[in-house]
Amino acid sequence: MALLPQIKRSLKTVLHAPASPVATLLGTSLQLDLSRELARLQSELRQTMPENPAAFGYKVYSQADEDGIIDHICGRLGIEHGSFVEIGCGDGRENNSHFLLLKGWQGAWVDGDPANIAAIRTALPVSDRLRVIEAMVTRENVTPLLGPEVSRLGSLDLLSVDIDGNDLHVAASAVAAFRPRVLIGEYNAKFPYPMRVSVAYEPQRAWQGNDYQGASLGAWVDALAADYGLVCCNLAGTNAFFVRRDCLGAFSNFSPQQLFQPARFFLTALQSGHPPSLAFLADSLRPGSNSKVRGIPK
Repeated sequence: MALLPQIKRSLKTVLHAPASPVATLLGTSLQLDLSRELARLQSELRQTMPENPAAFGYKVYSQADEDGIIDHICGRLGIEHGSFVEIGCGDGRENNSHFLLLKGWQGAWVDGDPANIAAIRTALPVSDRLRVIEAMVTRENVTPLLGPEVSRLGSLDLLSVDIDGNDLHVAASAVAAFRPRVLIGEYNAKFPYPMRVSVAYEPQRAWQGNDYQGASLGAWVDALAADYGLVCCNLAGTNAFFVRRDCLGAFSNFSPQQLFQPARFFLTALQSGHPPSLAFLADSLRPGSNSKVRGIPK
């Protein structure tokens, strides 16, 4: 089914259409097309690599299908209420650990944008389950910055890095220090595996909105090969998922060539219900709250 051209046309139409019943209808049609395309890609993956975690993706608060992939990976590892650090958490409404917090996890959100941190602190109560840190993370400061948080958590189950630039450099330093069981890193899907490219490290690097961003999947795999194995890439081609080598027995052994996913950034336009907020998370973090998501199927 050749949906991609149709999706691209729908995206352009919706982005340029004024608010009207017609625009609303076009938006609904686009969401249907995106849902069908994601389902088609997952169906193909189940036929060729049925054990690939990317076949189990879905979106709740993640950018694309990462929430379901994380849930599936953690289910295989037997992690129910784990610990995380997310570097590049944004304003909290769309990231890889919002959904985990709702399910009872604990951890830290880190972001270098003062406006993002202010929005989070305004919306959420102070809680021992979530520490919020305003900082530009570098490979030099990541260990002293996050060391106290990891010590507080006892261990680190999941680390997510999405800073649109020095991702690989920062992640490599962080995994050497903290050895999380699961690492999620944004990769530059413009470059197919096994091509190896990475931005030159500059502590104050800021993304300029072009393709000089992050690192290719090949560069990620090479840098982490001694201690981590790639288990999947999400179907939007935005994030790679690695598991510590002593935990890889829970996963089938697919090559990075098989696991690579190209850039399908249009899938990030897929919505999950109404626009996201921090309201449910605020409820769950209040003392004495029993507001947690339960019974998620694996």
